[in-house]
This record gives sequence, C-alpha cells and structure tokens, in this order.
Amino acid sequence: MLILGIETSCDETAASVVKDGREILSNIILSSIDLHKKFGGIIPEIAHRFHLKFIRQVVEKALDEANVSLKRIDAIAVTYGPGLMGALLVGVSYAKSASFALDKPLIGVNHLQAHIYAPLMTQDVNFPFIGLVVSGGHTLLVLVKDFDSYRLIGETRDDAAGEAFDKVAKMLNLGYPGGPVIDRLAKGRGGRGVDFPRSYLGRDSFDFSFSGLKTSVLYCIKRKLKQGKLSRQDKVNIASGFQESVVDVLVDKSIAACEKNRVGALVVGGGVSRNSRLKERLLEKAGRCGVRVCFPAGELCLDNAAMISGLAYRKYKKNLISDLRLVPKSDLRI
Repeated sequence: MLILGIETSCDETAASVVKDGREILSNIILSSIDLHKKFGGIIPEIAHRFHLKFIRQVVEKALDEANVSLKRIDAIAVTYGPGLMGALLVGVSYAKSASFALDKPLIGVNHLQAHIYAPLMTQDVNFPFIGLVVSGGHTLLVLVKDFDSYRLIGETRDDAAGEAFDKVAKMLNLGYPGGPVIDRLAKGRGGRGVDFPRSYLGRDSFDFSFSGLKTSVLYCIKRKLKQGKLSRQDKVNIASGFQESVVDVLVDKSIAACEKNRVGALVVGGGVSRNSRLKERLLEKAGRCGVRVCFPAGELCLDNAAMISGLAYRKYKKNLISDLRLVPKSDLRI
C-alpha cells in the first residue's frame, strides 16, 4: 500500500511516499529556517507563505523520487495538528484537494503521535511502551498501548525543551536554532559546567518545567557581565550546565515513567532526540534499569512526512479514515 504523506505544521514543507507503513520510497523536506534565523524564531506568516509557494513542487519531487504517479497512490495522509494554523491550512487544503480529485482516502494524522511512530519505522517495539516527545514546541510523556491508544502522563507546564534551548542560545548570542549549537559547544564536557537547578515538580509528577532554569541562566549571564565581558569559556560552561540540567530531568522522568507503568521500552521522538548528551544519558540509565530505548533514524528525528505516511498506514488498517470535513487544529492534543 502506497501512502502520500504531507507535513506542514511549522517551518518544513515536507512530502513522502511510504510503502506498507515502513518502506520509505521518498522523503522530501524543504525548510524555511534560513528565513527565520534573523528573527531568532519562527515567524508564522513567513512559514505560511513558504508552504504556499513550495507545497506543489515538494509533492511532485516526492512522487518523482519514489517513481510513482498520483494514480498509483492508495491514500493521502496529512498532519492536521498541532502546529501553526496558517501552515497547517496549506497542507490540509492540498491533501483534501488531492483526495477529492483522485477519489482516494484521506487520513488526518496527529503530529505528536507521528513523532512517536518515527522510531517504529525502523525498529520493532512491543506495546505498551512509554513515548517521549521532545521538540521545539512540545515536551511530553505518553503511555502508548496501541497505534490508536495514547494516554498523556506528563507534559511541560511552560517552555518546551527545544524552546528553552533556543532561548538560552539567544541569551548567549549563539544563533538560531539553539539546540544543535549548544550540543556542539557542550560536547564532551559531561557534567562539567555551571550547576543550574533541576525542576522535578514533586516526587510523583511527570510534568516538566524549564522556565525557572531559563531564568537562572539569565541571572548567571548578568552576573558574569557585571564582572566584564562574557568569554567563550563562560559560554561553554553555561551551555554545558544548562544542557545537563535539561537532560537530567528528561532522563529521570522518562525512566521513572517506564518503571511506574511497568513497561520495558522507551520510544523517543522530536528534534531534541538528536541531542548527543540526551542519547548518551538515556542509554546509560536505561541500560542499568533494563529499559530499551529507541531513537528515530536520521531525518526522522525532525519534522518530516515519512512518519506521517507511516502512521497513516496503521490508522488505515484500523479503519481510522478522515473525510473532507477534516479541519486543522493548532492546539490538537496527543
């Protein structure tokens, strides 16, 4: 079964053709990130116009690379939330038009569920398991019992982990996006850096909070600036300490969620899953606790359409099919 997937939830215009939920025949991603860098974050209107301009070309390239025609596609899948409303509208409108014109089934996909599915495109994992989504817009823990059964057990009360990385990088004048540059700067330092607080929000809570950590970083920078110019070594120490604080909380809560729910696997998705320190620490602690950790492969960490097509196949098998009344939902829950 061939499914054409479309993803336009944020700044990437993406399309993919996937066979039987796992075999990726094409996965085209066109990012508008360079247009947003000078603003230090995503500008919704710029993203919206970018999707409008390039959606058709991206879909055509995905079909060309997969060497299939639209007539051979069995279903159209699309992200309908959560995300930027204008961006989502472009993808959903295109997918609905294609579904109507071709008389093919339309399958709306939850972007967060797709991030959890991304590692499953290359690895087999038994249900139930804990899903950890860590990205620029979301940080949450989910108990996954099936492809249509998700129970939220923890989420951020303020900033997402990726958002905190971006804001701290901006404070340190490191550029945007902040996650990769902080990861590179702190590489190999382990826990050596400024000792920032960890917010656990109580013994039994699986929620996250990174706003207090962000404020601590700001005050640390201000103290350093009062003593003179912020040196490169100061930036390394702050970046390393900040990253260690975020990683500690993500790792501790994720493994604790596995233990409390008596599951043997943790599936990690979202852009922050590429962070080298998070991978290192998760694998280390999970190994000691007998928990298997699964990360997405390559580009499947970031926003992409292959994970949309892949999960849509599982939804189709369960007869979870949408219709032309599908509408985008910017605040869609897991």
